[in-house]
Amino acid sequence: MAHALIIGGGVAGPVAAMALRRAGLDATVYEAVPAGAGPSGSFLTLFANGLAALRAIGADGPVRAVSCAADTVESYSESGRLLGRRPMSGSGEAGLSPRTVPRAVLCRVLREEALRRGIRVEHGKRLVGLTTRSHGRMVASFADGTHAEGTLVIGADGIRSRVRAHLDPASPPPRHTGQFTVSGRTGPRTTIGGAEPAPPRTYRMYYGRGGFFGCTTAPDGTTFWFANVPGPELPRAALAATPDGWRRRLGEVFAADDTPAAAIVAATGDDVVGVNCYDLPSTPVWHDERTVLIGDAAHATAPNAAQGASLAIEDAVVLARCLRDLPDTGRAFAGYERLRRERVERVVALSASLARRRPVTAEERRARDAEVERRLARSARPVRDWLTGYRIDW
Repeated sequence: MAHALIIGGGVAGPVAAMALRRAGLDATVYEAVPAGAGPSGSFLTLFANGLAALRAIGADGPVRAVSCAADTVESYSESGRLLGRRPMSGSGEAGLSPRTVPRAVLCRVLREEALRRGIRVEHGKRLVGLTTRSHGRMVASFADGTHAEGTLVIGADGIRSRVRAHLDPASPPPRHTGQFTVSGRTGPRTTIGGAEPAPPRTYRMYYGRGGFFGCTTAPDGTTFWFANVPGPELPRAALAATPDGWRRRLGEVFAADDTPAAAIVAATGDDVVGVNCYDLPSTPVWHDERTVLIGDAAHATAPNAAQGASLAIEDAVVLARCLRDLPDTGRAFAGYERLRRERVERVVALSASLARRRPVTAEERRARDAEVERRLARSARPVRDWLTGYRIDW
């Protein structure tokens, strides 16, 4: 019987296992991180395309239960001037308004839903090797000395994927996008100047002199925020800065702006995470006859378009559909790549272009603000665009 070894238990891995179960195939998820461990501070947004893909396999309900919705985005200049307000992409469809959720919570809920469906999830399983036996079965070796055997391997192990290195040792490494991202969250009922940082179901975006800042406030008053700051790749020691160190650094970045960004950062406790931003513009080899990549392992994207998690979920569902409908693994993998490569590389390119926009002079910033105003003025109604309007016919 076909059995998939899914390497990686973040977002893509558990979704792939659930989609395979819907397709009549068995899978086990192997996650490197021990049970109960996970990052704090970092959060993500799932857009309509990712939520619709979860809905295709009946897995959207648990995610909606632990996330908060947003329907509107407001954009502001460095002076605090409102540049425009528009519906968030995809918010016009019932149940598909973008959802904000802590990354660790999303991963936990997806793993729990997979377990509830009878899928095995094993923790503390860091992949160290893949081999193919003479009869074609795959063997995964883990750092704890254990092994697992299956008929195929799905690499859902992120941007530093060991499965990708196994498929193609010459695969290009991740590319730094010229920025770092810091994200955090305040405590419940935190106010700035006596008001919540953002109205209900709204994202506020601030185009600052030294970086881009966005925030949304959950129903309990917790404000989730992020900052994209241009700059060179930071050394590991700088990324390990204390929460107080990140607060000081971002306070300096946004101090000259007439926006609440610096005050929101200052009001944040220890839930602060900073990371370098990388992407994978194009991965030459996505699969062989027995092994395939999904999610960040195949096409990591900069955070600017906020599509990494949604694309990973799409991948997982499309792959399972191909394995269900095509006659053998090799043709299923080829069909999956044919359906996915052009779209995901387009999204990676879009996100990279957003990361490179770095107006420096006051004149450049005024031109940017004028362009944002024109763009928002054309977006008075919800639209189903190529990015968030993608749907999978399961």
